[in-house]
Amino acid sequence: MAFYAVRRLFQSALVLIATIGALFWLTYIAPGDPASVMLGPRATAAEKAALRGEMQLDKPIPVRFAHFWGQVLDGDLGKDMVTHRPVATLIEEALPHTLALTALAIGWAIVLGIPAGCWCAVRRDSWGDRVAGIVSTAMIALPTAVIGIYALLWFAVRLHWFPAIGAGRAGDPGDQLRHLILPSFTVGIGWVGYLTRLARASMLEVLDEPHVRTFRAFGVPGSRIVWRYVLPIAVTPVVSILGVGIGGLLSNAILIEIIFVRPGIGRLIYDAVLTRNFPVLVGTVLVTAALYLLINLIADLVVASLDPRVRAAL
Repeated sequence: MAFYAVRRLFQSALVLIATIGALFWLTYIAPGDPASVMLGPRATAAEKAALRGEMQLDKPIPVRFAHFWGQVLDGDLGKDMVTHRPVATLIEEALPHTLALTALAIGWAIVLGIPAGCWCAVRRDSWGDRVAGIVSTAMIALPTAVIGIYALLWFAVRLHWFPAIGAGRAGDPGDQLRHLILPSFTVGIGWVGYLTRLARASMLEVLDEPHVRTFRAFGVPGSRIVWRYVLPIAVTPVVSILGVGIGGLLSNAILIEIIFVRPGIGRLIYDAVLTRNFPVLVGTVLVTAALYLLINLIADLVVASLDPRVRAAL
């Protein structure tokens, strides 16, 4: 298990280095002048030249690349070119909002999707299984942005069940939770359907295994078979796919943060792209990529601990 963990950690580090390197090159070779975009059309040539020098846009790309990695190794992500605040501080303020949104969205998916999939597998081919299949497929097919807009119109504007925009009052957990319920459910609704289908398929596969038929032949109660011998094995691919799905949830969180006017990493990335604010853009994507790889690493370690065959495959 230790060898597997070290190997996965090394692979994640290589992927992170390659990802950030590719991001840096694509960002800085993009057409257009960031200084002109940030300062506006009325800026003088001297002001633009000064900003280019501050952003090191007047230096060769390899020099900027080496300087960037030096800053990353020192824990310095640079300064916001608009507010001149440290990028690390902006990310530190925004990241908890995105993590809370993503975590609650995953919570919706796990709490609703996995039990629904298990229920459908145990009652295979029943009318409830067919209805759940139709509903879960519709959840997967609907775009997150469309769900977010209609959820905002119905539950916030028309029914007044939840707040429409914002993240709630600072220091008031209850108000912040009320502002979080609707956007988190919007992000997680697609994964509720996806986990329902995945859990059902995995459960059906395990239920047809020879050892399960043996337990039934010896008269072991069905509930005991499902909870003790089937579910721990069937949940393994669900845990694995959840790690991969974090990337999709984070990207959907960006859209939802824009729709619901919530602070977060998504808003930082969106504003940085509009203003060509390279330090903020690179810093936020760096943190997002590192977070994504960390969650995938944790998911792989959990799967390896649940299923020894994963470790033996190495």
